[in-house]
Amino acid sequence: MRLAITGSIATDHLMTFPGRFTDQLVPDHLDHLSLSFLVDDLDVRRGGVAANVAFGLGRLGLAPRLVGAVGADFDEYRAWLQANGVDTGHVRVVEERRTARFMCTTDQDQNQVASFYAGAMSEAVRIDLADLVDGSGGPDLVLVAPNAPDAMLRHTRQCAELGLPFAADPSQQLARLGREEARLLVTGACWLFTNAYEAALLRELSGWSEQEILSRVGTWIVTHGADGVRTATADGLRQSFGAVPSHSVVDPTGAGDAFRAGFLAATSWGLTPDAAVPLGCALATEALETVGCQLYRATPKDLLARVTATYGQSVGDALAVHLGRCR
Repeated sequence: MRLAITGSIATDHLMTFPGRFTDQLVPDHLDHLSLSFLVDDLDVRRGGVAANVAFGLGRLGLAPRLVGAVGADFDEYRAWLQANGVDTGHVRVVEERRTARFMCTTDQDQNQVASFYAGAMSEAVRIDLADLVDGSGGPDLVLVAPNAPDAMLRHTRQCAELGLPFAADPSQQLARLGREEARLLVTGACWLFTNAYEAALLRELSGWSEQEILSRVGTWIVTHGADGVRTATADGLRQSFGAVPSHSVVDPTGAGDAFRAGFLAATSWGLTPDAAVPLGCALATEALETVGCQLYRATPKDLLARVTATYGQSVGDALAVHLGRCR
């Protein structure tokens, strides 16, 4: 099954301030701030939702097509993704911009001061999904993940126009959308991914009830962190899955992206959510236990052990033959 992953590609620059931001604020001078924080470390990580999902799929042997916009500084990141099984042939390079960057400083109380530079991501709307369609046809599924909002809207419309099945993952960009935009991004999706908070926000933004949303999508997958995952369909099929226990939570960033990679990998192998959700949960836990969104090294043995211990031997058996393709 051919998968195309559209969305953000970014680099995270994460710093730690050993003090408290609040100690540096002078109440009578908050209208003229000029602050500089001497940080202890700088951690540069590869990120972006589409790149994170594509990395997970590549590690699972799927060779996904990554579709997004980057700057002229992308060469090293491209080599990394290609080495991990990702097809970067449809990444648009914007020579006059830099790849998107998230810059964040965290103090000892876990307060954060952050900036996001969209950079080349703002040009993602220029990407034409028709370029994905060749003589052998187009992708079997397109994931429309968080990106520049106008790009997400265009790519959702193009999936309908080109007859490309798609999965919707509006995620953190929901806050940027109006009612008609939120409705457009989910209508017709084979799979709809949200976390519990985003599910409530989607209902509010769209003005639709849960059942009205379900009538417009195939299956709605809602993640609940440590409380697991719930799925629902319009015909009333509802399933709940516990989370895969973690030995230690090191870094939650990117766990949701890893879940999507595991889920989409399993469904691309022709498996149902009964096996796809467990694999997604297992990969998410691997990501939780690793610093950085693209540094986990889940082996087939580790994933099968986690899945079997949490969900039973039959689920492990359904995944075993496919996990042999992992990198």
